[in-house]
Amino acid sequence: MEPTVAGPTSRGRRPGIPLGRVLGFPLYLRWSVLLLVGLVTLLSGQLIGYEIGFAFVVCLLASVLLHELGHALTARRLGIGVRGITLEILGGYTEMERDAPNPRAELLVSLAGPAVSLLLGVAGLAVAVVLPDGGVRQVAILVTMANLIVAVFNALPGLPLDGGRALRAAVWAVTGNQQRGTAVAARAGQVVGAGTGVAAVWLYVVGPVTEFGLVLMILVAFSLWQGATVSARVARLSGLVPLIDVDRLARPIFAVPTGTPLAEAQRQAAAAGAGESALAVADSTGRLVALVHSGAVEAVPAARRPWVPVDSVARELSAVRSVPAGLRGADALRVLQADPAGEFLVTADDQVVGVLRAADVSRLLRARGAGQ
Repeated sequence: MEPTVAGPTSRGRRPGIPLGRVLGFPLYLRWSVLLLVGLVTLLSGQLIGYEIGFAFVVCLLASVLLHELGHALTARRLGIGVRGITLEILGGYTEMERDAPNPRAELLVSLAGPAVSLLLGVAGLAVAVVLPDGGVRQVAILVTMANLIVAVFNALPGLPLDGGRALRAAVWAVTGNQQRGTAVAARAGQVVGAGTGVAAVWLYVVGPVTEFGLVLMILVAFSLWQGATVSARVARLSGLVPLIDVDRLARPIFAVPTGTPLAEAQRQAAAAGAGESALAVADSTGRLVALVHSGAVEAVPAARRPWVPVDSVARELSAVRSVPAGLRGADALRVLQADPAGEFLVTADDQVVGVLRAADVSRLLRARGAGQ
């Protein structure tokens, strides 16, 4: 089973086929699950019968759903919104609207899924004990084993497993730093992923694991390694967010009269030592009326700039997004995400005091990130 994921770490993941709602949570199914159903039914059916194999895989999917509902219901109880639950070939994941607000919430949400799997395993064992020999008892035994394995494996202390989120919560609680908790749990997850791959090969060589089991375990190991690597990258980037300071990154404004040729405006800015300033257009009274768009300027060939007025590559101020001076950190990042390639007016007391370019922020984060 994959872990519960929050919005920032899950962007780009398409939820899959919508199946309606379960207890108010949107439920989605990946096409890969159909492959899982077919493979498990075919391979297990050759040993225990196709009907039993199909019943087992259906019960397994139901167990995955209950595991994820454990996460989702706990998150809802703690006031954390849930976007939906998705079932896929290696388990499932619950997508939350935001990160857990504190270590305690992180710990409770992360352990809810394995706790459900453990309860299902115990319940399956109790049912298997009282049932007579037959197909139903075989299904109960298989479901019991699957849920107990999931509960134990998911509790391993490494992201993206649920145990990794519990480790992150513990480090967060001790250090007071969520980013450090993510970094530690991500490195632990890489160790778990590598260990799973080594264990898969060893078990195959020794004999207990078949070729199909080897392939499945290698896929799990790769998924763990990849998820842990992504988590480590997210932790590193999260550490750079405090560097975003609107006041420090804002460019000063150099205004030229309306109708000024673009080349002349650039020459005047360079002569005034304002080559890095943001060009703006002012009316006859000196009031700013438009902001020259850097992207539009770059699209004009240098040979044509003496004949192109700045007004033609500028936007009225009312059409440009604005950010308040003093904004920084995560609050500034959320504003910039609304227009990752754009420019923003920096305002203070209803006055434009500078221009913030998202490209400048990206350049800063890349430079600092490369240095880590």
